Amino acid sequence: MNPYFDIIIRSASVYLFMLIALRMFGKKELSQLNTADVILILLISNSVQNAMVGNNVSLFGGLAAAAVLFIINFTLKKLTFMFPKFSAFIQEKPEILIHNGQMYFKTLSKLNITSNELKEAIREHGIEHFSDVKLAMLEIDGNISIISGDKNLRQTHYKRIKRNKKVIN
Repeated sequence: MNPYFDIIIRSASVYLFMLIALRMFGKKELSQLNTADVILILLISNSVQNAMVGNNVSLFGGLAAAAVLFIINFTLKKLTFMFPKFSAFIQEKPEILIHNGQMYFKTLSKLNITSNELKEAIREHGIEHFSDVKLAMLEIDGNISIISGDKNLRQTHYKRIKRNKKVIN
């Protein structure tokens, strides 16, 4: 078998495996990377490298594997735009967490979102109580969006990624 065709098959297989694995772990995990998650990503990339290129450690072998990954990713993105059913299969749908002040406990439990995480998201939007939330959604990218009934509050988008805060004296 042609060694570069072998790299193409191996790279495509690893990509599809990773796509399925990430789909199984859920969207919440994608936007909330902690130290253990970064270590996991680094170890996974190191462990699948040999699965993609085998014994071929040449520059062209690595570039061929990377090119295959980019092409597959580009193709999947195009397919998700063209075919809504395929998009629904690849991406999860947004989930309602709070509607008109009422929390959806089953959904929160299913998504492993703690009340502290939800409270933090609500506070980030300048809202004190769950009862003041018109709608809270876990978006497909793993972020929580909050809409309040208060017309005076500016609507923002809560990022589940921790930000560095500057202290002004």
